[in-house]
Amino acid sequence: MGRYTGPVCKLCRREGLKLFLKGDRCFTDKCSFERRPYPPGQHGHRRVKYSDYGIQLREKQKVRRMYGIMERQFRIYFYRADRMKGKTGDNLLSLLERRLDNVVYRLGFAVTRREARQLVGHGHFKVNGRKVDIPSYLVRKGDVIELKEKSRNIAKINENLDTIVRKGIPSWLELYREEYRGVVKDLPKREDILEPINEQLIVELYSK
Repeated sequence: MGRYTGPVCKLCRREGLKLFLKGDRCFTDKCSFERRPYPPGQHGHRRVKYSDYGIQLREKQKVRRMYGIMERQFRIYFYRADRMKGKTGDNLLSLLERRLDNVVYRLGFAVTRREARQLVGHGHFKVNGRKVDIPSYLVRKGDVIELKEKSRNIAKINENLDTIVRKGIPSWLELYREEYRGVVKDLPKREDILEPINEQLIVELYSK
């Protein structure tokens, strides 16, 4: 099955949580989750009691959809995190945060990860002076992410940057707004990720 291209608001309703997949719309009264806070479909109003496996599956699906990753790629990230030193769950979230499309989103060049993935794929960004158009590229400590010169007049990107200045960015990143440049000061830690994620459930799911 290919990448999901349907209404993303249905994903929030399915997971019972705002995943902020529509950017600023999620903060308005137009948010579908605010108007219909129950799962999509004709049986959405019914109360569902999940098994332990169901709870673990929903947590995995929530994180996968939050970062916009396919199942096979997500599983690869888990196995890679499992081979790293430290807690597997923390390593998994750190790998997901280090994706270039996520870093572009965190720096404020885009209002959603989907928009950031499109900007990266269209070759608007350079990492350490070299063009990188692979959304899954993993940044390292000290990397410099920079918007290409000819892309700096795009009105939407400038609007997004003006918005992030007010909202703030994670402590492991630093944005130089006037230079259209961001720096990875450190690798992301578990406490830097504020979304309600229970990574232990994902570890339990894949460890069966």
